[in-house]
Amino acid sequence: MENKNKYIIKIASIVALGGFILGFDASVISGTLSFVESEFSLNEIQLGWLVSSITLTAALGTFIAGPLSDTYGRRRVLKFAAVLFAVSALGSALATSFSVLIIARLIGGFSVGAALIIAPVYIAEVSPAEKRGQMVSFNQLNIVVGISIAFFTNYLILKLGQKDLAWVQSLGIDKWNWRWMLGLEILPAFLYYLGLHTVPRSPRWLTLNGFNDRALEVMEKFTTKKDAIYQMDCILESIKQDRKKEKVHIREIFKKNMRLVLTVGLVVAMFQQLVGINSVMFYAPMIFEQTGIGTDASFLQAILVGLVNLVFTILAMAIIDKVGRKPLLVSGMLGMAICLFVLAYGFKTATYSLSEDAIAGLPKEINTAQLIPLTDQTFDNDVAFKEAMYGAMGDETFKKNEAAIITASANINGTLILLGILGFVSFFAMSIGPCMWVLFSELFPNRVRGITISFVGLINLAVAFLVQLVFPWELENFGNTITFLIYAVFAVIGLAFIIAKVPETKGKSLEELETQLVK
Repeated sequence: MENKNKYIIKIASIVALGGFILGFDASVISGTLSFVESEFSLNEIQLGWLVSSITLTAALGTFIAGPLSDTYGRRRVLKFAAVLFAVSALGSALATSFSVLIIARLIGGFSVGAALIIAPVYIAEVSPAEKRGQMVSFNQLNIVVGISIAFFTNYLILKLGQKDLAWVQSLGIDKWNWRWMLGLEILPAFLYYLGLHTVPRSPRWLTLNGFNDRALEVMEKFTTKKDAIYQMDCILESIKQDRKKEKVHIREIFKKNMRLVLTVGLVVAMFQQLVGINSVMFYAPMIFEQTGIGTDASFLQAILVGLVNLVFTILAMAIIDKVGRKPLLVSGMLGMAICLFVLAYGFKTATYSLSEDAIAGLPKEINTAQLIPLTDQTFDNDVAFKEAMYGAMGDETFKKNEAAIITASANINGTLILLGILGFVSFFAMSIGPCMWVLFSELFPNRVRGITISFVGLINLAVAFLVQLVFPWELENFGNTITFLIYAVFAVIGLAFIIAKVPETKGKSLEELETQLVK
């Protein structure tokens, strides 16, 4: 049995590599933004579109991947996703225009959607019941690990590009650092594709398509022969019952008796994104650059964000069944609200002023004579300061040198901002981040669970897309203070709703919850 346990872990680890690439692909873009913005002279909406485009096609991918996996098999769809991950990475690294880069990112989005849905489905279908939760959690854990590794590799490539080494210059790492950041994804995508060749087909898919003997052979690799036969009987009975059922129509989820659980699902799905988590995770270096610590330190602090996210995700997985869903949600939303108010306060108390020495130390490509009229003028918010810079040197020059100018001018409590960001991420990672999906799997009745989760998941991705899209525009037009204040207000509203309406689902069977919540 020990060998079978090792085999289960091996297969789950290979399939869960899709989660790693998903997390890597989603967050690696954070380190490229300032370089791509300068390379293609992007405005704020274009920058937001670069980040959010992957979420748009990920939503489509989640809907397409399910039916495709039923037709062609889970493993084959995951192989195709691995290929698309590689194509997206290569296309992004070699992009000759902003349009080509967007197309490459859109292609990657389909892979993200497929990996998000199919990898945990496959792991659940091959894992014994007593190990299913642990094995499926590999995928969620790998997503968070992928996010952390993306922050780390971005920093590593940035630092390599600054070294005066012949091989660094010959590979163009110094000049094309953002291309290497995006192109690095080819390596895990290639390994994922190769690894999937050692993964057997899903026994449930084999049974659905009439390959019962092969399905039994696969199950015997994961468990005892006796248990494999029992599981086979259960799958056959489940398939038989499914064929007797009428097809569920989406209008069923809008019936009066579904009003409570659907409202809870939709509001939780929206507020998980409205608190601004993807703004922090996808724009972390940009946010830290606003504190005046410089590009290198911003990338280094982004690594801390990834590590905190990883640690508190593991903590949430360990305590969610002991503490319960609602206590985690309440404490998490309260903590996020406090941290967001702290961030708003930190940016509100910042001032910006350029002394003669600071102007003299700016990069040589800046015509410092243009800044002389602004010497020793103090600005009490970032929007007014940036408007003055635009007026003095022009939009393009300021954007290319924004990090250096903010570093030279900002007087801000960077430690407070860092603690606010890390606190916000930690509270999210141990509450509404993982709890939302657990809650969804328990709230909705058995008959409509699949279609309802797909619907609220789509709403979640749609809100995520909008938040990511408008974040650079918000910073430019509202400033840091108002932007984080908006997120704080959403956190407070979400907290009030959770306290008033979200039920505790811990320790109750799905049937008990259906009786209690769906009248």
